[in-house]
Amino acid sequence: MKRRLKKLNILLMSALLLMLCGCSGTGGAASDPVAADGFYLDTVCSISVYRMTDEQGGVKDAADMSEEADAAINEAFDLCKDLESKISRTREDSEISSINNAKGGWIEVSDDTRELIQKGIEYSGLSDGRFDITVGGVTEQWDFHAPEGEAKIPDADKVAEAAGHIGYRNIEIDGNRVRLSDPETKLDLGGIAKGYIGDRMGELLESRGVVSAVINLGGNVICIGGKTDEDDFVIGVETPFSDRTEIIGKIGARDQTLVTSGVYERQIEVDGKKYHHILDTKTGWPVDTDLDAVTLIAGKGRSGDIDALSTTCLIMGADAGMKFIEEQEGIEGVFVLSDGSILTTANAGFEEVK
Repeated sequence: MKRRLKKLNILLMSALLLMLCGCSGTGGAASDPVAADGFYLDTVCSISVYRMTDEQGGVKDAADMSEEADAAINEAFDLCKDLESKISRTREDSEISSINNAKGGWIEVSDDTRELIQKGIEYSGLSDGRFDITVGGVTEQWDFHAPEGEAKIPDADKVAEAAGHIGYRNIEIDGNRVRLSDPETKLDLGGIAKGYIGDRMGELLESRGVVSAVINLGGNVICIGGKTDEDDFVIGVETPFSDRTEIIGKIGARDQTLVTSGVYERQIEVDGKKYHHILDTKTGWPVDTDLDAVTLIAGKGRSGDIDALSTTCLIMGADAGMKFIEEQEGIEGVFVLSDGSILTTANAGFEEVK
């Protein structure tokens, strides 16, 4: 059964419209994709398959292989659901919750959870702790989903106490066993999970013969191949704080992944002051940054990497974030500053829309 929703409300909804309707280059027009949507990872997710290989190895439009395309899409969503059930901080039966509630005890986890935690440790170290997957004690103090007018800021003492237990070096791994040496430390993989899951979904689709597709996990976009042999997919970059129908520019993508992180994604307003969800791991409060959004671009299979790094750049700010990305091999970036100006790395391929 396909997952379909009547309304899409995702971070890069405008990008999705561009991907489905536009292309770069001069090749022939692509046929309509086989597509489905579903609510996972706290957002609306979509998969659009354009072309697949048949049993003889020939490439056909997905519309001519709709049964196979539907099956591949459903398998990818099933994988997403399974991985989410293991790594969600808010699900009581998840492996991450088991680690967080073990008070320093060892917990046996799946290969998937171990691999993601190891990747999280890697990027926590690379960012010198600015991005840290042990921020869970702080994130649980904040409710960025509170209805308008009901939002509250957390108790300052509780935030400070939780921030004191942040430290990725508290994570210990022995085979598939994981423990937190500080019993009060808590994991939150939300800053890297969507990218990791997107990479895995892309691998599954390709293993089922998909050669042209787009996965959109609400700000994490994975492009398999191009829209046609000649034409790239076109990804729109949303205007921060817009009504999610405006874009500031576009990027052509083929066998690439793009991730956008922005302070506008989740925020609350209390007594006339706005608080965004990008938290300072030293204080536990929203980080003071001169950036509204960061979009990073990398090769296919690196969505998990740039998921973590886009958040890191928001925390670091424009100058330090740009320098940091320029030092990373194979990663390009588009930085949207709070004053509306835009900075890009040399090969970002970003075309501004006036």
